[in-house]
Amino acid sequence: MKLNISNPLNNVQKSIEIDDEKKLLPFMEKRIGNAVPGDSIGEEFTGYVFRITGGNDKQGFPMIQGVLTNNRVRLLFKKGMKCYRPRKKGERKRKSVRGCIVGQDLSALNLTLVKKGVNEIPGLTDKAVGKKLGPKRASKIRKLFNLDKSDDVRKYVIGRAITKNGKTKFIKPKIQRLVTEKRLLRKRNLLQAKEKHFFLNKRNQLNIL
Repeated sequence: MKLNISNPLNNVQKSIEIDDEKKLLPFMEKRIGNAVPGDSIGEEFTGYVFRITGGNDKQGFPMIQGVLTNNRVRLLFKKGMKCYRPRKKGERKRKSVRGCIVGQDLSALNLTLVKKGVNEIPGLTDKAVGKKLGPKRASKIRKLFNLDKSDDVRKYVIGRAITKNGKTKFIKPKIQRLVTEKRLLRKRNLLQAKEKHFFLNKRNQLNIL
């Protein structure tokens, strides 16, 4: 079984292949969301605690939270449910998924690091990868830089340099949900046009009568 271990603090993920089934016994019959000690995987994982976040079997069917079985089941999915994206309005579809309990026939198990142990694990805890992109939404930029509503958010957008054909240019993402004077003016004009259209229609109806 392959174990995909992620470290959210360092933005790092590592995959390990475990062939010995005895090492995986503490994970068996555990549900998604349960915390499991990692001492059985190897000596370097002594003191580590992992949380099960998901997995899939050898045919690629994913585990889904809330289905209390360790086998594969066929469920009727609709809009808003995980593992399904409807193509038409009101469409429902029956799909095969696995339950949220870990079984022997899984090919991959996804884990998240909850508690760090004594030893450093190369590729998981010894390095940290920074985020390449900053937030795009105006409220999240304000939260990151501790800004007020009166401050101009556009000065604080995190950009990046891109080199193409020997030329380097600096690009910044478009800020989402940014309230500016131009946007407020456009909204006022739209409301005025809507109100004017309403009164014109009402006057035309009265003239007809």
